[in-house]
Order: sequence, then structure tokens, then C-alpha cells
Amino acid sequence: MSLLFFASCTSLRTRNIVYFSDLEQKPLITEQVEMKRLTIKPGDLLTIEVLTPSVETNMLFNRGVIMDEGGIGGGQMIRQQQGNQNEGYLVDTRGSIDFPVIGNMPVNNLTTEQVRDTILLKVREYVQDPIVKVRLQNFRFTMMGETGPTVVEVPADNEDVNLLEGLAMAGGISIYGKMNNVLVIREEEGVRTMARLNLNSKETLYSPYFYLQQNDIVYVEPDKAKVAGTSFIRRNWAFAAGIVSSAFVLYQLFK
Repeated sequence: MSLLFFASCTSLRTRNIVYFSDLEQKPLITEQVEMKRLTIKPGDLLTIEVLTPSVETNMLFNRGVIMDEGGIGGGQMIRQQQGNQNEGYLVDTRGSIDFPVIGNMPVNNLTTEQVRDTILLKVREYVQDPIVKVRLQNFRFTMMGETGPTVVEVPADNEDVNLLEGLAMAGGISIYGKMNNVLVIREEEGVRTMARLNLNSKETLYSPYFYLQQNDIVYVEPDKAKVAGTSFIRRNWAFAAGIVSSAFVLYQLFK
């Protein structure tokens, strides 16, 4: 019994729970990386704001937004939004949105910066010095398995979320999760792909699945052997505590 107990403890201590443990032990490591930017897909919801010195132009390009008088007289453009009327632009199944004045505009597989630049070019045909802001409203992903079922809603101003940040948002991986077998499920243009990532290895940093995309599912497999070993340890501690307690009671009775 004691040997099994010792073996279980040793197994818990020696398990590799270090992220990227194969990185070189240097004070500073610099590498060039290519980040996969988040792109727009059918079903996404975009928030688009157009700010110009003209109140009439603002009302023309902004659905549900009214600009206060004053324009750029004080060096600022003040905007006033009425309730939740500016509910966003839904990307249809063709990958397009209907935008005021511009009409049907393809946005599929574009970044929010590319959409902003496209709208800027169009608005400049009507007014000088416009400001355009484009944000993705419904960037979310799902965490499953050892981290628990959690749907993570990403703030609209954060479009670059990597796997480590996603796990942190969901509470992180405990010692009961398999860090060397994290599954990322992704659907793009009708194709579902599944990638297994090893968080003990630095190679994960270069994976196209390291940066999360909208509606990704991340599954962290529980380590059944480790959970069973921990339960075994707890049972043995309880058993040992019971023996000590009984011995103390007997000692007090017969001393």
C-alpha cells in the first residue's frame, strides 16, 4: 500500500506541467513570427462608425447615430447614439454587408482594417477627412473539457487572442489537464479542421491554430490516470488520519 502511495506521489511530481519546456534556457530569445490576423466570416456582426465634420454626412453614413452640432469647431467630433439602434451590420451568407450609400459591400475574409480602408475610400468621395472605425462584435470561442464548458466573449477592441490568452480567460489548465494534447476545432468556409497542440513544446507557437478565430472550440482532455491517482492519495490520507485518530482515542482510554 505504501509503495503504491509513494508511486502516485512521484507520478504527480514528475509530470511535465511546464509550458514550452523545450525552449532554450537563455535570458532572451528573439524570433520572427507571422501572426494570422482575424478575418471576417459570414454570420459575423460588425460595428461601423463614420465620423466627419458634417452633421448631415454623419447621419447619412451612420445607422441610428446622430451627431451633435459643433463639428470640428472645438477640435473634436462629438457623437450621440440613441439607445441600441446602432445594432451592427450582419455579414450575410455571401460574405457581404449592406452599408448606407455604398450599398452591397463584400467583406468575406477581410480584416477589420481592410474593411475600414475600403469604407474610407468611398466616404472620401463625399467629404474630406473622415474617420472610420470598424470592430467585430461577436468574437467568441468555446472552452471544453478540463477547463469546464465556457463560452468566452472577447471585447470588441481585442481581435488578436492566442491560445494561452484564451485558456487564461477560461481559468487556465490545472494539473489535471493534458497539456500535451489540446484540441482546437475550427470551421472555415464549410470545412472543419481539428488540430492537436502540445503546450509543452515551443512548436505550438508557430501553429496556425495558436491564434484563435471566432467560434473556435478548444478541448482540454482530462488526465484520467492523474485524477485517479489524486483520488487514491486522498483516500489513503483519510485512511491514515482515521488510524491515527483511533490510536489517539485508545491511548486516552487505556493510559
